[in-house]
Amino acid sequence: MLKKWVLNNQNFSFANQLKETLNVPLIFAQLLEQRGVTSYSEAKQFLRPSSNDFHSPFLMLNMSEAVDRILLAKNKNQRVMVYGDYDVDGTCSVALMFLFIQNLGINVIHYQPDRYKEGYGISMIGVEKAKKEKIDLVIALDCGVKAIEQSKELKKADIDLIICDHHLPGKNLPVCVAMLNPKQPNCAYPFKELCGCAIGFKLIQAIGLKLELNQEYILSFLDLAAIATAADIVPMVGENRVIVKLGLELMNASPRHGVKALLETSNKKGKLESSDLVFSFSPRINAAGRLAHASIAVELLASKAKNDALNFAKEIEQINSLRKQKDKTITQEALLLLENDKYKVTSVVCSDNWHKGVVGIVASRLIETYYRPTVVLCDDGEFITGSVRSVKGFDVHEILVEIEDVFERYGGHKYAAGVTLYRERLIEFKKRFEEAVKRKITKEVLSQKIQIDAEVSPLDLIRDKMDNPFPKLYRLVSQMAPFGPGNMRPVFKLENMVDAGNTRVVGETHLKLNVKQLGGNLTFDGIGFGLGHLEPIVKKQGTSFAIAFSLEKNQYNGHTSFQLRVRDLVS
Repeated sequence: MLKKWVLNNQNFSFANQLKETLNVPLIFAQLLEQRGVTSYSEAKQFLRPSSNDFHSPFLMLNMSEAVDRILLAKNKNQRVMVYGDYDVDGTCSVALMFLFIQNLGINVIHYQPDRYKEGYGISMIGVEKAKKEKIDLVIALDCGVKAIEQSKELKKADIDLIICDHHLPGKNLPVCVAMLNPKQPNCAYPFKELCGCAIGFKLIQAIGLKLELNQEYILSFLDLAAIATAADIVPMVGENRVIVKLGLELMNASPRHGVKALLETSNKKGKLESSDLVFSFSPRINAAGRLAHASIAVELLASKAKNDALNFAKEIEQINSLRKQKDKTITQEALLLLENDKYKVTSVVCSDNWHKGVVGIVASRLIETYYRPTVVLCDDGEFITGSVRSVKGFDVHEILVEIEDVFERYGGHKYAAGVTLYRERLIEFKKRFEEAVKRKITKEVLSQKIQIDAEVSPLDLIRDKMDNPFPKLYRLVSQMAPFGPGNMRPVFKLENMVDAGNTRVVGETHLKLNVKQLGGNLTFDGIGFGLGHLEPIVKKQGTSFAIAFSLEKNQYNGHTSFQLRVRDLVS
């Protein structure tokens, strides 16, 4: 798939001032300005986020009511159920809240719905479980905003409900003691992009303030909030940067048993980074809820014994291996089904043989080949159910709202959602989804882009210290972490590059590069995952090419080196 290279804003008003104030190279000052940093104080907050940057949790609508109700449960020895979704955000939310409530001395159990028997959100089976367990208070995390009927059933049973959710509320709201959701109407909380677990963290932060608990103890839960925040692909700005930055520091300095076990079973070496949370921790935690039950992952993260944590991590590793196999097979089958739909603006595929637990991953994989809004559906008894994924700049949730009468239920975000519909409405859904997207999407949005932050020269990439293999630019860019939406890892461009003699395809599909600039002597190693098909461009005699890349540390067999992480190359 051809990608369009787009040079990010190069009109700078504050970069020269930042260069002088911070004593940094101009190119780094420009990168900061591109991310909205215009002064020394903003640079300090961006590069050195701290717990002082947190907003008061009591700015969130209904926070006082939620705190008071939980403390009432403590004072009256009531039973509490911590209820959460089965994805990474929900799982981390449950582990965080369960541990905190348990440590308050409250009688607490945790519950997550079965993906296949109950589906997403607060289920009627979950409500019956709360009744059977004689629960007085349910704390729902990463779900609940659309649990209208379920909340009424809880109310009938005299069970109170607190909701910590970040999904967009509908027209009607559930019956509850308190809904904590920065996106709900009339909520003045300054930062709207917290994930479900982060909202749970704000709740325990508020309880900590009310009870005057040790600040370090409250911050010790940031590791779980960091995993959830990174995995949920929320904007890596504002409080999310603080959560992930401090959470990573915590995991690198003193990981809890569950995190340490994940590090061991995933063979992670060296310093943990936000990309590890997204691409290593997240698939493993998700795998439990996809192919078995999410409670396994909660037990892992909440483990208070090393051996217990390691056993849960090993079980999850086996489940994740099975998930990878199913993911690969279903993706191949789905791509075959799409061969006759190459010219549509949407991809919708369905099979009775696919596993419900991996359709979301497959939808994301399909977008790598067909860059357009995508739906992958599978059998779910009398229904078909599945996942929706979108492309950058297109709100697919808005489309689902427009055609909501075709669904039995649906919900999600701008770029990711879940849907359930009767089997006989599949053809109607495919037609209406295609038509609705076609009316609103543009050719520009359907064009996959490589966002280039700056053009550099080979001199910007040479080491400036003999005892350090990394250029100064790499060390400065590393301070901009954690990376994610809103603060993506900077991408640079080098022009007039040629093969230095050792470029080759490795692992069947990956391109291992050894390049230099035309007429120059400085050579650079690089890796382009999935770019093996571009080898002819590099090897073509008499022509040069441009590469788009980010700066990366390569760790292999105990050796650490600097390399270019190549995103694309064009002749």
